[in-house]
Amino acid sequence: MRNTLSRTLLLISGLFSLVLSDVSFTADIYKNGFDLSSASIKVSEVLSGGPPRDGIPAIDQPEFVSSDEADFLTPDDRILGVVRNGVAKAYPISILNWHEIVNDVFDDEPVVITFCPLCGTGMAFEAMIDRQTLTFGVSGLLYNSDVLLYDRHSESLWSQIMKQSISGQYKGDHLVQIPLKHTSWMDWQRQYPKTLVLSDETGYSRNYQNSPYQGYEASHQLYFPVAFRSKGYHPKERVLGVEMDGIYKAYPFIELSKFEDIIEDNIGSKIISIHFDKENQTASIYDGQKQLLPSVTSFWFAWYTFHPNSIVFKAEE
Repeated sequence: MRNTLSRTLLLISGLFSLVLSDVSFTADIYKNGFDLSSASIKVSEVLSGGPPRDGIPAIDQPEFVSSDEADFLTPDDRILGVVRNGVAKAYPISILNWHEIVNDVFDDEPVVITFCPLCGTGMAFEAMIDRQTLTFGVSGLLYNSDVLLYDRHSESLWSQIMKQSISGQYKGDHLVQIPLKHTSWMDWQRQYPKTLVLSDETGYSRNYQNSPYQGYEASHQLYFPVAFRSKGYHPKERVLGVEMDGIYKAYPFIELSKFEDIIEDNIGSKIISIHFDKENQTASIYDGQKQLLPSVTSFWFAWYTFHPNSIVFKAEE
């Protein structure tokens, strides 16, 4: 009788351990409701940013005003500017700080505008994969401090800086990046006086005159851990990063500021030119035909943690 009772208790204990193990496993692979069981990155490095899924609401039906009507912007305000299919649009960072994603169209072409305040990265992408139009939301999850988007069609997670899905149906697929400029409103308005501007009448109650990240850009501190850190520059030093033929190169603004003229450079076999505007603190890369190339302006720490083997442009070289 005693032996039977002991065996029964051992069996119950074993089953209980399996249940606890399964609960722990489930808690690890499901974050904010997203299944990470087949993720291409370490699940332990996917962190909650605090808000739940869609706690930071994407703008799905953006409204625009004319340049003259954008009286909520000052000349020095930062914007992301996109020209596509003959249409110029400006997306104020003061709005993107609160929403991070705008699902938009340019002459019926679906485009997603993304901004990660923690990494300082503004990037635009074609929003179609395998002839499927995708709309995106904010997952509330981060990888290396960078926002993870999710598409509402498949609930796959997408790394903004990697431009790649890390889980779900589209795991391994890449988004096609669209060139944009990260500049001042004064600079963009001068170049494109007929630009449309994302309205601050978003349908959400937010104070777009105040940043939820006040003081973050000047601080050496990061809110979340990252895989790689470098002391080469202030972690929030702005850099222009580009990838060509699998080669990554970063152009720190502090290095670009030492030049007065356009910088001619090459990445692999490609000849490019870098245009740096000190007054408006913006940098862009053009090819030999003077076409704007996809690139990203980011904080130094963000570029380095995703591309630790990146070539770094130095003025003395």
